[in-house]
Amino acid sequence: MTDQYRGPGLFKRVGAHWVSYLFLLPFAGAFAVFTVLPVCISFVNSLTRYSMLEPPVFVGFDNYVRMFTDDEVFQLAMKNTIFLALIIGPGGYLASLLLAWMINTLPRSLRTVFVVVFYAPASVPGIYSIWKIIFSGDEYGLVNGFLKRWGFVTEPISFLYDPTKMMMVLIICQLWISMGIGFLSFVAGLKSIDRQYYEAAAVDGVKNRWQEAWFITLPMLKPQLLFGAIMAITGSFGISEVTVQLFGFPSTDYTVHTMANHLSDHFSIRYDVGYASSIATVMFCLMIGCNKLVNRLLGRVGR
Repeated sequence: MTDQYRGPGLFKRVGAHWVSYLFLLPFAGAFAVFTVLPVCISFVNSLTRYSMLEPPVFVGFDNYVRMFTDDEVFQLAMKNTIFLALIIGPGGYLASLLLAWMINTLPRSLRTVFVVVFYAPASVPGIYSIWKIIFSGDEYGLVNGFLKRWGFVTEPISFLYDPTKMMMVLIICQLWISMGIGFLSFVAGLKSIDRQYYEAAAVDGVKNRWQEAWFITLPMLKPQLLFGAIMAITGSFGISEVTVQLFGFPSTDYTVHTMANHLSDHFSIRYDVGYASSIATVMFCLMIGCNKLVNRLLGRVGR
C-alpha cells in the first residue's frame, strides 16, 4: 500500500473530494445501518444466552460449542445446506447462463416468451402449489399418474414424505426456482454487448461461438456473472420456504432440514435469539467464504 492511502494522506484525499463523499454518504449510511450494524448485533447476540424473555447473559462461545458438538439436528442441517449449495448453486447458475446464451439469438417475441417461462418460478408466489400437484403422493399427482400409466409403479410414491425421495424433489424444484433472477440478469447483459466486438474478433481469428463465448461474451459479462453468482450463493444457503411449503416443518426425519430452517426454528418458534444468532453468524461466514472463492474464479474468466 502506498503512502498516499495511509494516515494524513487519506484525510487529505477525503477533504479534496468532499463533495463526492457527501453524495456517497446516504448510501454508506443506509449500508451501515441496515447491513453492517445488524451483522455486528447478531455476532454480539451469538455470544449470549438471550431468549427475549430475560436479559441477555454473556456465555462466550458456548453457543458455537453446543452447535458443533451437541446439536445433531444442526449438524444434519449444515450437511444438507452445504450439499444443496454445491448442487443447486453451480447448477442453477450454469443452467441460467447457458439458457440465456442459447436464446440470445432468437427473435425478440420468442425470446420474450422464454424469459417469462424461466423467470416466472422466481416471481410467482403460488409456484409451490404447482409442485405439490406435480409430486402429489396419490394417483392424481402428475408424476405418479405418468409412472402408473406406463407401468413403472403399481402404487403411488409418496414423494413429499418418503425420506429417500424428498431430497431429489427438493433439488428439482429449487433448481427451477433458482434460475429466475440470474437468468434475467444474463439476458440483459447479453443484449448489452455490442455486435462490433464479435465482428472485430472475427477479423482477429475467432472462428466459432465457443471462442466468442470465452474471449468476448464471458469477459463482457463479468458484472452480471458476479451478480448471478452472489444471488445463486445466497439462494442456495437460504433455502427454507420451499422445504416448509412442500414437506412441512419439520420435514420427515429432518431429511431436508436446512440451516435456514434451523435458524427460523430457534428464532421464530423457540425465541432463542442467542443460539439463532450463532447460526446466522456461521451462515454469514460460509457465504462470505463462497463469495470470495467465486470472485477469484471469475477473475480468471477470459484470461
